[in-house]
Amino acid sequence: MIHEANKTIDNKTFFNHYFTHMNYTPHFNQAGEAHMVDVGTKAITQRSAVTEGYIEMHPETLQMILGGEHKKGDVLAIARIAGIMASKKTADLIPLCHPLPITHVEINLSAEPEKNRIRCQTTVKTNGQTGVEIEALCATQITLLTIYDMCKGVDRGMVIQSVQLLEKQGGKSGCWQRNE
Repeated sequence: MIHEANKTIDNKTFFNHYFTHMNYTPHFNQAGEAHMVDVGTKAITQRSAVTEGYIEMHPETLQMILGGEHKKGDVLAIARIAGIMASKKTADLIPLCHPLPITHVEINLSAEPEKNRIRCQTTVKTNGQTGVEIEALCATQITLLTIYDMCKGVDRGMVIQSVQLLEKQGGKSGCWQRNE
């Protein structure tokens, strides 16, 4: 039951009203139950998404990573592989996310020494019936989380931040780009 401004409405009524008026394809059926959206009738188009995120750390931690001095190995190479793997496993991690035939994943890691951080920019592409925004966001998060995991022994104060979609292309809604 949903309680709204001194009245109670059932889930079915709420979802029917909300999604009918919002012109939104819901992850809920007419009874208000979660379900996977049917994308079977959508056209197969080229789709891509670009995301970014940062991990901030102590200057010494950043120097250790960039100098290749970590005893566990090449932190950035391992993080990049983890991110690529995560993009391909997104549907196993996010409920109701469609498994997609990923055609390309590119993860660029760049140091920003003046801000004591590493920037991760991820591009994911597919030819499919739904977008790859979640796959790109998942890849960015796991790339950064892998850096944290590998370096937590020397710097537990690292901060993962500002993970966001920068742009997406393809599909019915076309192109979208962050305006910042």
